[in-house]
Amino acid sequence: MDLKIFPTINAILNGTTALLLVAGYLLILNKKRSIHKKVMLAAFATSITFLISYLYYHAHVGSVPFKGAGFIRPVYFTILISHTILAMAIVPMAIVTLTRALSSRFDKHRKLARLTLPLWLYVSVTGVVVYVMLYHL
Repeated sequence: MDLKIFPTINAILNGTTALLLVAGYLLILNKKRSIHKKVMLAAFATSITFLISYLYYHAHVGSVPFKGAGFIRPVYFTILISHTILAMAIVPMAIVTLTRALSSRFDKHRKLARLTLPLWLYVSVTGVVVYVMLYHL
């Protein structure tokens, strides 16, 4: 299997997750609960698919060094470090947020979702940014 396509696939999955998160947010603002639920489940599925793909890729390739130099180097590592820390935090947060919604504990779901959504969106968007910086700069 050619592993070179995995970073692009992973960026597409991250970008798709970000778009789904924004769509889900707009849907719930407009009280479209049924479609909101479907869209957020799709966001969760794309995130899980990303995580599996990411772990598979790095289990076979290892770490990919950043080759940028100068001012862009500390910018890249600042984004990467914040992305990585929040990515570790978002996994349990997304699971708990989703579980609360699926068990109809909407007050608790809403409270946690207000924190989960912006962090999850940040992780998804910065995942694409890291990809562009690592593979295309």
